[in-house]
Amino acid sequence: MPVVSLGLNHESAPLAVREQVVLPAEALDSALSALADRPGVREAAVLSTCNRTEIYAVLAPEATPAILHRWLASQQGLDADWLEPYLYVHEGRDAVVHLLRVTAGLDSLVLGEPQILGQAKLAYRSAADAGLLGQILERLFQHAFSLAKRVRTETAIGTHPVSVAFAAVTLARQIFDRLDRRRALLIGAGEMIELTARHFREQGMGELVIANRSRHRAEALASTCGGSALGLDEIDAFLPKADIIISCTASNEPILSRGQIRTSLRQRRHEPVFMVDLAVPRDIEPSVDRLEDVYLYTVDDLRDVIDRNQRSRAAAAEEAEILVDGQAERFMDWVRTLDAVSAIRRYRLHGEQQREYALEQAQREISAGQPPDQVLEALAHRLTRKLLHLPTLGLRDAARSGDPEIIRQSHRLLGLDDSRDDNE
Repeated sequence: MPVVSLGLNHESAPLAVREQVVLPAEALDSALSALADRPGVREAAVLSTCNRTEIYAVLAPEATPAILHRWLASQQGLDADWLEPYLYVHEGRDAVVHLLRVTAGLDSLVLGEPQILGQAKLAYRSAADAGLLGQILERLFQHAFSLAKRVRTETAIGTHPVSVAFAAVTLARQIFDRLDRRRALLIGAGEMIELTARHFREQGMGELVIANRSRHRAEALASTCGGSALGLDEIDAFLPKADIIISCTASNEPILSRGQIRTSLRQRRHEPVFMVDLAVPRDIEPSVDRLEDVYLYTVDDLRDVIDRNQRSRAAAAEEAEILVDGQAERFMDWVRTLDAVSAIRRYRLHGEQQREYALEQAQREISAGQPPDQVLEALAHRLTRKLLHLPTLGLRDAARSGDPEIIRQSHRLLGLDDSRDDNE
């Protein structure tokens, strides 16, 4: 089966590489159009998040995953040879299992995190809008969505609140003994910032401020978590008051510069600031990390915190892996039936062609005045000989192989198994 998955994730590539490959949502449509034009690509979907960028595709038999590698590199203006060491490729059943595990949150930086399901659904809808979903990927994604739901309902993998956002809040509590006396500035208004705001509220954060390019969206989010809102152009005035700064936007350029933070530190009299950059590409200039009194973390830096918090999900993950294996086998069974349907269709067509040929010949003979009984006898003989020709060749090839299993399967396929009644 020519299904492949090619990509990179938090395990195969560092943040500095991932942020060069990530495809923002607004660029996905044009990227898919370019992918659709690649010869050999029959179906395709692209899943791109801060922790992974992956292509799922059905390729023509003569095509190889190299065409996806070259497309990804050219799409992002990268050298293909430079990118190659960070990529992985899965084919056939391995590609199926990979998508099932990804959608269920089993391949995430945070084991069992639920956000990836929404991102997979976005990849699915974008591929559908681009006309790149065919019979196989359509069915595969539906299997993946069904499995993700089963993992949530049949295992305890989502019982404990473990996420990148939760890890950031946990780390903030380790740095500041009491959050009720602190102010937090959250930049962005997406799902990650919303989750972070919810965790801070549950932990008794003293003051929450949401800043976003769209002040209306910031106000909408702030109203749900008891905070206040700012526009991005108002951030500088609030920076000196912020003890905690967490940013996660879709900006292609940094939101906070080293100069801005250095100025705010002077106004704070160098009281420490805890900062977390959850964005890819990064929202906070990396050089901010070199400033005194700043504790700057990225998503990769949170790995240790996440590892401690997700151990409780390990047993549930083992149960989920069993569900993945079963779902993958069901999908592969369906794929194998596609091959059988094609073979049955060809064989039936062959039979119909032989029937039409024999019938036409019989009609000509009757028109020529030959006795009907004689014509019918000849018709039955010709049709039997034609229909049995290919199965007979198959039996001879099986016999020549000397493999008893091939011979046994040939007998079973032709209905010659001794256990079956000839009159069935």
